Amino acid sequence: MAILTEVRDPRVSGVTVTGVEMAPDMRSAVVHVSIMGDAAKEKLALQGLQRSAGFLQSRIADRIETRYTPRLRFELDGGIKKSIEIARMLHDVLPPAPADGDEPSSSSSDAPAEPQDDA
Repeated sequence: MAILTEVRDPRVSGVTVTGVEMAPDMRSAVVHVSIMGDAAKEKLALQGLQRSAGFLQSRIADRIETRYTPRLRFELDGGIKKSIEIARMLHDVLPPAPADGDEPSSSSSDAPAEPQDDA
């Protein structure tokens, strides 16, 4: 929440924390972030986050009771952008799905045959 509401650096916008990896000794943490925008915006936002690391560490220290406050390092998580790109590529190559109200044609081989009375 502190990234969204308290960091005043204008470079830090469109940032979503996707995960955090703590070191076993809890002295450091890698914060994985997703940043909306192009590569230049991502680079600027990461710089802004690194400049705000001390402030964010102090906010963490206020909330947790541990011997050490973890030193934060921010890394870009490209997973979300990759999944959006894959979805776009699949949309381009796959046929459109039928709408909810559309029923498949009755000539489907999966449909059971109607019994016929030859009398």
